Amino acid sequence: MTLQDRMRIKARAARDACTGSISVFLRDVGNGLLEVGHNSLAVLGLAVVTAALFVVGRADLRHSIETTALDWLQSRHEARAEPAEVEAAALAEPDAISRATASNPSELTRQQAAVAHWLARRYRVAPEPVSRLVQEAWAVGPRVGVEPTLILAIMAIESSFNPFAQSPVGAQGLMQVMTRVHDQKYVRFGGVLAAFDPVANLKVGVQVLKECIVRAGSVEAGLRYYVGAGNQADDNGYAGKVLAEQGYLIRVAGGKAVPATAPPTNATPTAKAVAPAPTKIDTPPEPERVALLR
Repeated sequence: MTLQDRMRIKARAARDACTGSISVFLRDVGNGLLEVGHNSLAVLGLAVVTAALFVVGRADLRHSIETTALDWLQSRHEARAEPAEVEAAALAEPDAISRATASNPSELTRQQAAVAHWLARRYRVAPEPVSRLVQEAWAVGPRVGVEPTLILAIMAIESSFNPFAQSPVGAQGLMQVMTRVHDQKYVRFGGVLAAFDPVANLKVGVQVLKECIVRAGSVEAGLRYYVGAGNQADDNGYAGKVLAEQGYLIRVAGGKAVPATAPPTNATPTAKAVAPAPTKIDTPPEPERVALLR
């Protein structure tokens, strides 16, 4: 065997030994990494289970995590949302329902619901806010000794159920109360701006009406005081219109059919028949004269 052959054999042996060593090294390293990874996953899983058990036992911490996660999801959603959706979300006010002066007509008694639906058709307003006013009239009226139908009739004639109505002389709201005259009555409701809150205006108006009836000695004479006519015989037919409207409401509350287009008259509610008058129901009486009684 020549020297060249011997050197070739030695080189091959050295190469095989090196390859074997590298293979063993890589295999050992791989096994070590696998073992370490397996142990790390086991440790990580144990840590997750421990953390979960800890969070479940801490309601405050759980709430904080839920809030953070919800805020993160919300921000992600807003980041992907269209500009219009973002603007709508910024304008959202879930508590706005608490300011709405309205009630579901289905929550009223049958008598009250009949009155609310009739008034809604007659004055072309939504039944929900009218239902709330009917509820209030039935709650406040017996408390102060005033018929609920009379309260509703005054609102109908005075403002046609427009809570923002104002006369040339400053009578405001549903019952057209002179706010500057009866400002002290609005103190319990937070101030004179409550005149434009339908329920507050109703309650103040009922107080004024009761005072007028007590001073005058009768409902009809009290209505003349309420409109500002005092002891004058001529009130431009105001008392008759209110009492006629009350007559309709009494019949509706009693379950009788009354056309929503029935014209106002000067007949009293006790009359057996109501004669039509040429005046239109959509036109409220002139509100220049209003109750000045403090």
